[in-house]
Amino acid sequence: MISVVIRTKNEERWLRRCLTSVSIQTYRPLEVVLVDNASKDSTVAIAQEFGCRVLFIDDCDFSFGRALNLGIDVAQGELIAILSGHCIPLNEKWLTCLSAAFMGEQVAGVYGRQEPLPESDPFDKRDLWTTFGLERRVQRKDFLFHNANSMIRRRVWEETPFSEDISGVEDRDWAKKVLGKGYSIVYEPSASVYHYHGIHQGRNLERAERVVRVIELINNRGARE
Repeated sequence: MISVVIRTKNEERWLRRCLTSVSIQTYRPLEVVLVDNASKDSTVAIAQEFGCRVLFIDDCDFSFGRALNLGIDVAQGELIAILSGHCIPLNEKWLTCLSAAFMGEQVAGVYGRQEPLPESDPFDKRDLWTTFGLERRVQRKDFLFHNANSMIRRRVWEETPFSEDISGVEDRDWAKKVLGKGYSIVYEPSASVYHYHGIHQGRNLERAERVVRVIELINNRGARE
C-alpha cells in the first residue's frame, strides 16, 4: 500500500493540477496526507476539495524534515511517496514507476526525474536537465536524493526519520545516513514530475547559501564519523 505525503505553503497556483494528477494514477494511493505550512491562499480549501487529510505546521515549528515526519507519522502506507505541492506528476504511471523500483529489501528510497515547464526560468531548465538525466542508476555512495519527488520505505523511516534541526536538504542528509547503514538509493527517471521553479529557484542566493551551509555540515559530519 502507498500513501502520498505532500508539503505545501501557498501552492494554490499548482495544487489543483498536482492533486488532479495524483487522483488519476493507475496505482491508486491509500490516502493523500497534506502538511500545510501556514498558507494564506486557497491551498487548504483545494486540498479539502480533493479529500486530502490536512495537517498544519506553524512557521515557528517548521522545518522541512519536521513537516515530513509529521505527515509520515500519520500515513498508513508501507511505501510513502513524497511530493511538493508545486510539482505535477507527468502521467498516470508516476506511482507505479516509483514503487516498481523497490526490487529488493535493501532499497531504502527512490527518487524520480524533474522536468521544467516551457515557462520555467532558463537557469532552472538547465539545472533540471543536467541534474536529472535519462539513465536509471542505483546509488550506494552518492547521496543525491530529492524529496520534491520521491518514495521511501516506512520501516526505514522508522529507523531513520528525517532530521528536524537542519534548514533544508533533509533529503540528502537522510540518504547519506541510510547509505551508511548499507541501504541503496535508486534514481528512476521514468517516475517524472514537472517542477516549475526547479531545484535552485532561479538562482535565489539566500536559498543557495542555506543549501551550501547544510551540505557542508553533512559532509563535515561524514568526515568525522
